[in-house]
Amino acid sequence: MAKTSAITRNAKRVRMAARDKEKRAALKNIVMDRSLPVEDRFDASLKLAELPRNGSRVRVRLRCKLTGRSRGNYRKFELCRIALRDLASNGQIPGLVKASW
Repeated sequence: MAKTSAITRNAKRVRMAARDKEKRAALKNIVMDRSLPVEDRFDASLKLAELPRNGSRVRVRLRCKLTGRSRGNYRKFELCRIALRDLASNGQIPGLVKASW
């Protein structure tokens, strides 16, 4: 089980990223638009830098939904490899069977 503080910090980042998504996208479009004057693009980049860092989507870490483990996660199941194997061995995940040959 992961530290509770790490899990809550990541949950806060998820909320902030969802909240700031439109604002960041609008500012990034202005910064990337080469047809706009340099001053406007620079002002947009300064406003983008003033936004909180944790509002960025890349700061969100993929964590296991059951244990909170940060490494060895499968995006499709949103589980770490250990929890996935336990659930698959118990037959809890439909369509997933342990390989044998």
